[in-house]
Amino acid sequence: MSTMKKLNTLLAVATFGASLSSFAADIDMNADANDVAIKGYDPVAYFTVAQPKKGSPRYSATYKNAIYHFVSEGNRNMFRDNPAAYAPQYGGFCAFGVSVEKKLDTDPTAWKIVDNKLYLNLNKDVQKRWLTDAPGYIDTANDVWRDIKNVAASEL
Repeated sequence: MSTMKKLNTLLAVATFGASLSSFAADIDMNADANDVAIKGYDPVAYFTVAQPKKGSPRYSATYKNAIYHFVSEGNRNMFRDNPAAYAPQYGGFCAFGVSVEKKLDTDPTAWKIVDNKLYLNLNKDVQKRWLTDAPGYIDTANDVWRDIKNVAASEL
């Protein structure tokens, strides 16, 4: 099976799965049924230790009606001081998915910081494709996001 066919199959399966999952926070935020974003990973840790770290409900903050968990009080406070600097782009939806007009869930370990912004992808296979032209996909996704951010994932 060709790489593109595999990617299209993967996106089709992910789209189906995303339409079945619950995004309880604002329609433009990817969060679970309890409004927890990034599956509980600390968004600040991507910037401070350059790796995903699972946060704790003990240290939490809310941004755009989604709850973020942090590994420490210091990380939580950094986030509270400037949440837009640390929150993932596209409300935490898959950066590649947004570029193809889909709101897909993400794997917190499939991440990349580009120009001081955090981008997440569906999984590491999709991330490999996204990394082949991250600037181009970001430009496309930025345009697309304006049109889809207020549309439910199930409607895309």
